[in-house]
Amino acid sequence: MKKASILLFSSFNRKRIMKTAPLLSRNYISHHSPSSSSLHSTSRPLQSCAKTHGLIFQLHRFQTNPSHNLDTLAEKPTPLSSRQRNPREKSDLEKAFESAKTSEEMLRAFKDMEACFDERELGIASLKVGLRLDREGADPEKALSFADRALKALDQDGKPSLLVVMCLQLMGSINYSLKRFNDSLDYLNKANRLLSVLEEGDLVSVENIRPVLHAVQLELGNVKTAMGRREEALFHLKKAVEIKEVTLEKDSKELGVAYRDLADAYVSVLNFKEALPFGLKALEIHMKELGQNSVEVAHDRRILGVIYTGMEEHEKALEQNELSRKVLKNWGLSSELLRAEIDAANMQIVLGKYGEAINTLKGIVQQTEKGSENRAQVFISMGKALCHQEKFTDSKRCLEIACGILDKKEAASPIEVAEAYSEISMLYETMDEVETAISLLKRTSAILEKQPQEQHSEGSVSARIGWLLLLRGEVPQAIPYLESAAERLKECFGSKHFGVGYIYKNLGTAYLELDMPKSAAQMFSVAKDIMDVSLGPHHADSIEACQNLSKAYSAMGSYTLAIEFQQQVIDAWEGHGPSVEDELREARRILEELKMKGNSTSSNRVPTSHEDIAFATK
Repeated sequence: MKKASILLFSSFNRKRIMKTAPLLSRNYISHHSPSSSSLHSTSRPLQSCAKTHGLIFQLHRFQTNPSHNLDTLAEKPTPLSSRQRNPREKSDLEKAFESAKTSEEMLRAFKDMEACFDERELGIASLKVGLRLDREGADPEKALSFADRALKALDQDGKPSLLVVMCLQLMGSINYSLKRFNDSLDYLNKANRLLSVLEEGDLVSVENIRPVLHAVQLELGNVKTAMGRREEALFHLKKAVEIKEVTLEKDSKELGVAYRDLADAYVSVLNFKEALPFGLKALEIHMKELGQNSVEVAHDRRILGVIYTGMEEHEKALEQNELSRKVLKNWGLSSELLRAEIDAANMQIVLGKYGEAINTLKGIVQQTEKGSENRAQVFISMGKALCHQEKFTDSKRCLEIACGILDKKEAASPIEVAEAYSEISMLYETMDEVETAISLLKRTSAILEKQPQEQHSEGSVSARIGWLLLLRGEVPQAIPYLESAAERLKECFGSKHFGVGYIYKNLGTAYLELDMPKSAAQMFSVAKDIMDVSLGPHHADSIEACQNLSKAYSAMGSYTLAIEFQQQVIDAWEGHGPSVEDELREARRILEELKMKGNSTSSNRVPTSHEDIAFATK
C-alpha cells in the first residue's frame, strides 16, 4: 500500500490542545498511484491511491491485548517539576519539534518535550511522530506505540471526535502494514462508526470530515481485499471514489487513477460489466488532461484490454493492447512493453490466430532474460498456442521449460508462480493429462494457503481440484475440496456469486453419484437459487440447475416435484426460440418419461411436511 498523508495538522500549540481539538487543514493532498494493470495481475489486491495517516487517541481494547507490549517502545515521561513547566521553555521545545526535518530530529525533540508537558498535552505530538514513522515504514512497531500513546492521551473522555477517528485510522493503517488484518479491521470499523456519529450529529464540518472518511473507506477496502473479502471491499472502495468525486476537479488526474483502480478491483471479482465504465472514465480523463501518448493512458488501455477480454470482446481487447504498446514503446518502458506483448499473443490465441501468436512469441522470447518469469510466461503462452493446434508433444515441452523456471521463483514470487501453475494445469487438463493437472493445482494450493490475501484464488483452485476428481470418478475425495471452495468463495465474493453456484452444482452431482439424492437436491436447490439471482432464471446454466433438481427428485421417487421442475425447464427453454430445439425436445421427452413413472408407481412420494414443502419451493 502506498503511503502518503492526506491530512495536514495545524501547528502544534499547547493552548489549543488544552481548549479544543485542532482543525484539520483544508488542503487535501493529491497522491498519484503509478499503478499499472495487466492480464497477469488482476488478482492482486487493489493498490490505494492515497493513504491517510490519522492522528491520536486511546483505544481501550488495545490496552488489554497481551500480544503487543507498546510501553516498551514509546518511553514514559518522567515526573514534572514547576521549573520544567516554564512557558518560554515549552514554547522553544514546541518550535524545535515543529521544525524537525527528519524522524530522528522529531524523536529527539519529542523526548525533550516529555520533561515539560503532561501526557494529554503530548497527544498530538505523539500522533505526529506516529504519522512520520508510519509514512517511512521502517519501524511499524514503534509507529504503533506512538499511535497508541496518542490515542490514550486524546480519548480520555470517551466522547466521539475527529481526532479519535484519525487515530483509529492510523492504528488500522499500521496494523495493515504489519499484516494484522483482524486488528486493523477492528480499529477501522470503530473509526467508521464514530464518523457516522459525527456526521449525524453535525459535530464536525463536512470539509473536515471528508478527507478522514475517504481514508477510512479506502483502508477498509484494502484490508478486506487483503483478507479475501473482495465483494465487501468493493463497497468501501467505491465509496472512497465517490468522496473523491465531490472533493476533486472532475478532470483531475488523481480521479482518473482512482477510476482505474476501482475498475481493477471489479476485474478481480470477474465483474467486467461494472469495471468497464470506470475504465472508460479513467481513459477519458487522462486523454483529455495528458494526451493520448501519456503513460497513464497506456495503463488505462491495458486494464480496458483485460476488461474486454473478460467480456469476450477480443477484437476490442487487442485494439486497446496495440494502442497501449505504442505508448509504452515511445516511452522506452521495456519491461511493461514486454508484458503487453505477451498479453497480445494471448489475445491472438483466444481469437484463434495461433500461427500469428507463435510468431509473436518467438520474437518476444529473444528479449527475455534466461531464467526470468517473463520467459516462463512466454513458454506458457507458446504451450497454449501449440495445445490449441493439438501439437501436444511440443506443447508439453514448452510447459516443462516454464515449470523448470518457475520452480526456482516460488520463494521470491509466490503469487505469480501460483497463477502460472494454475494456468499450466488447465493446459494439461485440455490435453487429458488430468493427474498432472491435479498435481499442479495441489502445488498451487499449497502456495496460496500461505497468502491470506489470496483466499479467493485458493477457493477457485479447490473448486477445480474437486471438479477434476469428479471427472476421474474419485467422488468421496472431491467433496471436501468442493465444500472448502464453496465456503471460501462465499466469504470472498458473496453467497450469490455465480461461481459459488457452479460449485454447489458440482456438489449436487457428487451426492447424486453417491446415491444420496436428498443431499443432491439440497445442493442443486442452492445452485438454482444462486444462478437465478446472478445469471437470471432463463440462463442456460440456471435451466440446467433446474433440470438437475428434477433429476434428484426423480431419484428420490418424488415424481410430482420432479415433474414440476421439469416443466419449469421446458418453459425456460421455450423462451429461447428455435436455436434450442434439441434441448427443448429432450426436456419434453424427460417430462413424458417422468409422468409415466409417476402414474405407474405407488411409491410416488409428495412432500407434505412444512419443512419439505418449504425446501421444495425454496
